[in-house]
Amino acid sequence: MKFVEPWARQRLSFLLEKSASRESKMWRIYVPKKPSSQDTDISPAQRDEAVRWLTEVHSRLQLYPETLVLAVSILDRFLAPIKARPKYLRCIAIACFFLAAKTCEEDECVPSLKELAASSSCGCSPSEILRMERIILDKLNWDLHTATALDFLHIFHAMVLSCRSGFLNSMLGLNCSQHLTLLTRRLYHCLADHTLMQLRGSMLALALITLELETCCPDWLALTIKLLRKAQIDSSELIWSRELVARSLSTLRASLPPNTVYIYHPLQQDPTLPSCTLGIVEEMEVDEFYDGIKRLYNEDTTTTGQEGAAAAVGAITSGGGGLGVCSVVLSRQEGSSSPCPPLQPVSTT
Repeated sequence: MKFVEPWARQRLSFLLEKSASRESKMWRIYVPKKPSSQDTDISPAQRDEAVRWLTEVHSRLQLYPETLVLAVSILDRFLAPIKARPKYLRCIAIACFFLAAKTCEEDECVPSLKELAASSSCGCSPSEILRMERIILDKLNWDLHTATALDFLHIFHAMVLSCRSGFLNSMLGLNCSQHLTLLTRRLYHCLADHTLMQLRGSMLALALITLELETCCPDWLALTIKLLRKAQIDSSELIWSRELVARSLSTLRASLPPNTVYIYHPLQQDPTLPSCTLGIVEEMEVDEFYDGIKRLYNEDTTTTGQEGAAAAVGAITSGGGGLGVCSVVLSRQEGSSSPCPPLQPVSTT
């Protein structure tokens, strides 16, 4: 679906505002639980394993992506305020999955409890799943509707396409649906990483899509700033979130099979962007831009963490428009040790 008309952009802004409002009411700061030697509570690692297991169940049943993402959201909301024994984890997880399926799927696509218990190998009976379902609903006050990271990913993706329609085909050779599927699979990986539970769904989605824009869109910084303004998100929070998400996704790339094929695709300059000549760059505050971006990419080892984020914020927020973006792109190219962009794995499916 393409959102190029003004009314469609207004619709996207309305959806973003509504989702952000819902998220602010429902989201709670994640507080890691203290590790215990006793088998009295579910550890973060056990939670991640349960999410990966739900992802496998979801793949076998071929349900909507919204079902899996909502199931993980329900699971995290339920586990946050309570202590539950690990032996009950799969029963809790499959009950959350069943609730999400009944919320997101068409009635004829919702698996029966008997089918779900058998196909998932959860180790509990349909009656046990029903009892757990009632416990979860009571704990969540029967309110399952929340804005998930996938909701924000859809909105941000549509906003990018409304500004740069056609760039996916020219840059990646993917249509809109294929690209969104790629981002959704990365989101699945992030959901199974408890270190990212400290990020709101909107922050996780924005970090995912801006990291992708950086690899395929020459004016990614301008688009990122535009999305930040639309979402009313602080730039320092986004920089910190991007670092966490990039670290998590690096484990996904490391798990690729050894025979993965890499193909070099040179980036193409968008003809709608203003040209950057050396004279223009010299007039801009190149050092200020480059200093912040350099710290963001850990090229300056003397500044890390929040200091690097603050420096990068200065780089992003100082100056604006196309000229600022061009100076950043050119500065990074000049400071790079290789003229080639990083190689990207190509899916064979």
